[in-house]
Amino acid sequence: METDVRAGDIVAVSTSPSGGQSEFGWTLPQRRALIGLLILLLIALSVRYGLNRSYVSDPQPQGSRASELASRIDPNSATWEELAAIPSLGEKRAKAIIQHRDAARSRDPGAIVFRSASDLMRVRGIGKATAENLNPYLVFPGDQPSTLPLPLARPLPPR
Repeated sequence: METDVRAGDIVAVSTSPSGGQSEFGWTLPQRRALIGLLILLLIALSVRYGLNRSYVSDPQPQGSRASELASRIDPNSATWEELAAIPSLGEKRAKAIIQHRDAARSRDPGAIVFRSASDLMRVRGIGKATAENLNPYLVFPGDQPSTLPLPLARPLPPR
């Protein structure tokens, strides 16, 4: 096959060994299809994010949110794993609480070591601010409603 090339003609020469593919291994229509799929994916994720937006702050909200919890932890009977699950307490402080509780109970078995959040300040590594932050997640013996029946009122005298 002979081509007729004259002086002044513009000749296109393909330098790619694969015949039409670029240096990335994708042809122009393949690249366009890939870009189109990526744009569709980005749109779908943006719509999903817009419809299912949720934000969880760190630290967790205090006050009313803590009172809505299904259960609060009693530091007088909790394990260190349960205490460590409280936000901002951590494993080291939880173990220190348990160690302080066990030491106090070895001196006076059956004693209630923690009657309020301020009692936690006797544990090394827990100050006033930490005790205040832990208070919404903890329940103490005085906080629990009594499970005993209310005393009955005196019966009225007969008429």
